[in-house]
Amino acid sequence: MDEGLLYALSAYLIWGLFPIYWKLLKTVPATQLIGHRILWSFILLTLVLIATRRWADFRQVSRSARTLRTYFLAALLVGTNWYIYVWAVNAGFILETSLGYFINPLLSVLLGVFFFRERLRQFQWVALGLAALGVVYLTVEYGRPPWIALGLAVSFAFYGLVKKNAPLSGLYGVALETGLLFIPALLFLGYQEWLGVGAFGHSSALLNLLMVGAGLVTTVPLILFGSAAQRIPLSTIGVLQYITPSIQFLIGLFIFKENFNTIQAIGFGIVWAGLILFWVDGWFARRAATLPEPQPEMGEG
Repeated sequence: MDEGLLYALSAYLIWGLFPIYWKLLKTVPATQLIGHRILWSFILLTLVLIATRRWADFRQVSRSARTLRTYFLAALLVGTNWYIYVWAVNAGFILETSLGYFINPLLSVLLGVFFFRERLRQFQWVALGLAALGVVYLTVEYGRPPWIALGLAVSFAFYGLVKKNAPLSGLYGVALETGLLFIPALLFLGYQEWLGVGAFGHSSALLNLLMVGAGLVTTVPLILFGSAAQRIPLSTIGVLQYITPSIQFLIGLFIFKENFNTIQAIGFGIVWAGLILFWVDGWFARRAATLPEPQPEMGEG
C-alpha cells in the first residue's frame, strides 16, 4: 500500500474511533477533558520539537503578531470544536456528531465561494441545496436546529478557512495552537483542583492514564494527516475524509445503541444524497480533466 494512503487511512481510522475513547472518560467533565487534551498535546508536541531539534526554529517563526493572531483564532475555533464533540459524545449524541462531519466538507466549499470567489458547478450547488434541505427538515421535525452537528461543522469549517493561508507547517501550527491555550488550560485545571473537583489524580489509574493519553490521541492523527497530505492528492483525501463520520455513525448506532428514528433517517438520507451527488460530480470533473485532448484527424485544420 502507498505510504501516504496508509498514513491517511490510519488518521481517519483513529478519528473514527474517538467516540469509544471519550466514552471511557465519560465520568470526567467535558471542560476538564478539553483542558487535559490541550495540556498533554502541547507537552507531547514540545517533546517532539525538542527531539527533532526544531524547537528553536519553531519559536523563531512563531513570534510575529500576524502569526499569533491567526493561530489564536484557530485555537479558539478548534478548542470550541473539541469541547462540543467531547460533550456530545458523552451526552449520547454520537450520531449527531457524525452528521456534523458529513456536513463539514460542503460547508467548507461554501466558504470557499464567499471568501475566495471559488466557482461551483451546477451539480455542486444542487448538492449544497440538498444538505441545507436535510438540515431544514431535521430542524422542523425536531422543533430545533441540530445544534451539535451545526456547531461542529461551522467551527471546523472556519478553522479550515483560517488555516488555509496560515504561515506555519502543520506540526508547528498545532503546536502553536495548543501552546496559546496551554496557560488558560493549566490555570483552569488548577482552579478545578483548588475547588476540590479536579478529576486528575483523584480517579483510577486507568482514568488518569487515559487523560494523559488524550494528548497522544490528539496529536498522532494530526501528524499522520499532515504526512499524508504531503504524499497523496487532495482529491484522494477528499474521498477518504468520509471514513471518519461513517465509522462514528456505525459506532453510535451499533455499539452505543443510540436511537435512530425515521425522522433522522430521512434527514441524514437527504444530506447523504447531497454528499453522493457532490462526490460523483467531482469524480466526473476530475476524469474529464485528465482525459487527453482529441487530436485533429489527418487533413483537418
